[in-house]
Amino acid sequence: METVLLTGVSGFIAKHIALKLLNAGYAVRGTLRRMDRADEVRAALAPYLTEQAGTLTFVQADLESDAGWADAMVGVSALVHSASPFPIAQPKDPATVIRPAVEGTERVLKAAAAAGVTRVVLTSSTVAVINESKQDTLLDEADWCDVHLPTTTPYAKSKTLAERAAWEIAKARGLKLTTINPGLVLGPPLDEHYGSSLGLVERFLKGKDPMLPPLGFPIVDVRDVAEMHLRALQRPETEGRRYIASSGSMAFVDMGRTLKAAYPTRRIPTREAPKAIVRFLSLFDPQIKSILPKLGHLERVSNARAVKEMEMEFIAPKAALLAAADWLVRHGRIWA
Repeated sequence: METVLLTGVSGFIAKHIALKLLNAGYAVRGTLRRMDRADEVRAALAPYLTEQAGTLTFVQADLESDAGWADAMVGVSALVHSASPFPIAQPKDPATVIRPAVEGTERVLKAAAAAGVTRVVLTSSTVAVINESKQDTLLDEADWCDVHLPTTTPYAKSKTLAERAAWEIAKARGLKLTTINPGLVLGPPLDEHYGSSLGLVERFLKGKDPMLPPLGFPIVDVRDVAEMHLRALQRPETEGRRYIASSGSMAFVDMGRTLKAAYPTRRIPTREAPKAIVRFLSLFDPQIKSILPKLGHLERVSNARAVKEMEMEFIAPKAALLAAADWLVRHGRIWA
């Protein structure tokens, strides 16, 4: 049984990756900053594990500390590096997001190389692909975010610089690296610890905004993201390549209308706000301020490589959105 080290195993995406790996027969060693979250992860995965599932163990390690990483790599055949901070609002100090993402990636990959672990799959993001100077064009794995543009957010910088660092280390240390670059990750969480991306769906369902900003993002279901990590590990031909995880893009107004059709009695916004109103509201809401550079644009990326080389059949954006909403409503996260 091969052992895979999965960083940040308590994360929304990482729990799904762990489930895929375990049910495929891998032993998973998950890193945690705090070991008191181990029971949370076990409880989230337990209902979905098959009889043939591999073993799940935990090790304490923090992206911002060298402690624990050498021991975590002992006996490991592959590394899946999924841990990274994801703020829904951009921080006042960009370094609070950029530094742990970049330095953490460097720390983990160098530890892997030192231990002789050469196979690495990294969870990146489409924000590392989308170039603000090429808005409204279909982008693919050859494209990179321009971190020098004034409109590039700290989060986009963090993911781009972390992925760039990973490729540099892979080249220098002989690592066999694959990156998975998801869009906005929706779909059903495995437990109530689901992070920022589903917070957006919560915001829609709670009717927090009277209108929606004129923009849109690539969307992907978390189950597809996890499947792509598994297929990357299982297919040596994916080594040295990036793969965009997206099933298509949706404008916010289309997301609102899709949710309103599914929940007609809920107060869900379905109208698009003029740019001037959004800019005004951003003065009072940091979450709104963070999307100002994207107003009026529908970000689009190609999933052709994942479809062709990984044989992915993606869950449609609307289905991923509705699966997330259904989970939130059924688990009492949205009140009437």
